[in-house]
Amino acid sequence: MSLTRRLFSAAAMTAVLALSACGNSEAPVDGQSSFERAGDRGLGSATAPVTMIEYASVACGHCATFHNEVWPMLESEYIETGKVRFVLREMITGPAQFAIAGFSLAHCVPEERYYDMVDLLFQQQNAIFQAAQTQGSARSQYLAIARSMGMSEADFTQCLSDETITQDILDANDRAGAEGITGTPRFIFNGELLDSRRAPGESAYTYFLGNRQLIIDGEPVPNFSDAETFRRILDHLVAENSGETAMAEEMPAETSEAGDE
Repeated sequence: MSLTRRLFSAAAMTAVLALSACGNSEAPVDGQSSFERAGDRGLGSATAPVTMIEYASVACGHCATFHNEVWPMLESEYIETGKVRFVLREMITGPAQFAIAGFSLAHCVPEERYYDMVDLLFQQQNAIFQAAQTQGSARSQYLAIARSMGMSEADFTQCLSDETITQDILDANDRAGAEGITGTPRFIFNGELLDSRRAPGESAYTYFLGNRQLIIDGEPVPNFSDAETFRRILDHLVAENSGETAMAEEMPAETSEAGDE
């Protein structure tokens, strides 16, 4: 069976699969922040003051724009410096067959290369879509990506035929839907959803975090998704939460001193 036909068959499985909503609050494991759950793949310090969770698809055009234009800043200025813990949760948006194929490849590389593969898939998204206009070319594009990450053609074929991996991706998508995530990209900061809507009496769309309008330097934050807007948001949230983190880190020392007296 060709890659394209097999992937369409895998996508069609979503119509008959049911996901139990039980266990949506599994506790994080060692090395995770308190806002994560078992199975999450995180980047950055687990003690970072801000945990940023993104629901995304490697076949989503807006997700690719975010990762190509904003991700380099996010990674270098916040994740690598210990300010932000980042987690990507998979969804099937955009062409389903490409979302499943891409995430399958990300599941098949070593765990520490997962985000490298995701990053590469976002970089190559337009090339994949263009190749798909020619019969059989999408497979060649994915194979080239797989080989660049050290996979053989046999590894590649086995990966895209692995029903367990396909099921994991489908389950993640269904779970996101059950949690109220209706599109991508969507972002959660320290457990609160970043959303865009109009405040009462206002005509412009601005960002809300949870139930509160996001106000920075006395002004609502406009609904932009560029690097500078996310830098403002992250700087604000890091500053807002760093004090609480510092206090939490000081508590054991204070308790120890009291015990010594």
